[in-house]
Amino acid sequence: MTAISFTPARLALLGLAALCCALTSHAAIPIAHWTQASGAQVYLVESPAIPMVDVQIDFDAGGRRDPKDKPGLANLMASGTAYGVKARGQDAALDENGLSDAWADLGASLGGSAGADRLSFALRSLTYPDLLEKATALAARQLGDPAYPEAPWLRDRPKLVASLKEANTRPATLAARAFAHAVYGDHPYGAESTEASLGRISAADLRSLHAQALRACSAKVSIVGALNRAQADALVSKLLAYLPTRGCDALPAVPEVAPLTAAREERIAFASAQAHVLVGQPGVKRNSPDFFALTVGNHILGGGGFTARLTEEVREKRGLTYSVYSAFAPGLHAGAFTIGLQTRPDQAQQALTLVREVLAKFVNEGPTEKELQAAKDNLIGGFALRLDSNRKLLDNVANIAWNNLPLDYLEAWTARVQQLTVVDIRAAFARAVQPERMVTVVLGAEEAK
Repeated sequence: MTAISFTPARLALLGLAALCCALTSHAAIPIAHWTQASGAQVYLVESPAIPMVDVQIDFDAGGRRDPKDKPGLANLMASGTAYGVKARGQDAALDENGLSDAWADLGASLGGSAGADRLSFALRSLTYPDLLEKATALAARQLGDPAYPEAPWLRDRPKLVASLKEANTRPATLAARAFAHAVYGDHPYGAESTEASLGRISAADLRSLHAQALRACSAKVSIVGALNRAQADALVSKLLAYLPTRGCDALPAVPEVAPLTAAREERIAFASAQAHVLVGQPGVKRNSPDFFALTVGNHILGGGGFTARLTEEVREKRGLTYSVYSAFAPGLHAGAFTIGLQTRPDQAQQALTLVREVLAKFVNEGPTEKELQAAKDNLIGGFALRLDSNRKLLDNVANIAWNNLPLDYLEAWTARVQQLTVVDIRAAFARAVQPERMVTVVLGAEEAK
């Protein structure tokens, strides 16, 4: 591994990042939006307080579009751009060490990864003209001209296999895998890399997917930093300069997650000090009109930490677990609704029965007025923490861009939460959650005697 050199530029960037302050949640957060001639869509929040810019570039090339026999390919392709870049014009080729050193010298960074829905690249740089110009040029090469040499991939693949093998010894991994398979079935959301699937992926696959997936015309680019619109537009044009501007016809539709038709329970024997319990089902898409009601309702049910009803009933009153949670994971498709906890093996059935009772009551009755007001106060009071750095603000802007949300989404967030009623939350949960048709995975529990 190449040592990172802390140049003056890098030290300045780190210092400025540490000092980065929030836009207040009550102030207007204007988001400029336009479409370039290439088709790339740009979303900009000007943040001139410090000379820094954060950029996220998203493509519809996440794990849901991976070949069925090669799950994880998109993520490997994105991260594999760091293996080096080809020569272009008078710029010599760079291997992975040379590329890493070039970024370190600039005090900037570019990283790629893929989630279930999208493939993303994140650039961070100071906006001093000489540094930003060089960082943009280097990022354009890494985006458009990655080399994908065979040797680094063949070196790293055994490391990934070893990591998978190690993960397979953990009870949490095994429980989560069984849960995902039961909730998602054959949908790509439930796919995961295995030793066999990694063995089927070659450097040629990385090159092929890059050539197919990255198009300037399909990019959504979110920017937060000390740039005006003209500067941001020029930055995006340079970043995407080496990507094709054609080939952006509609992609094949990905099937939806199938709803569960009946309850299913899976018990997995495992010698563990703690039993792992997971209960859930396919939830909702991110564009669901119930999103806000479910978000606030879930905060009350199990997402609000020590104030949540599940915590009160399962931990505080009965002492059955240290931590219990509930969560929705909405995406372009119905991500899972999950309730999870760990407990002593001999208490697993008692905890599971109680979780089911609490959930059924919440779905049937909804929260109390007192619980709802406390949740609103907590969520609204803590909203500023969602925006207290350029990186967090960028995450929110990219969320708006990716999900085609209104540009005033952040400004309207507080009002949307404030207007919710107990009736709204009860109705949303009744539509989204079916306690009688849940997947249950219990790993490591003692058998009933």
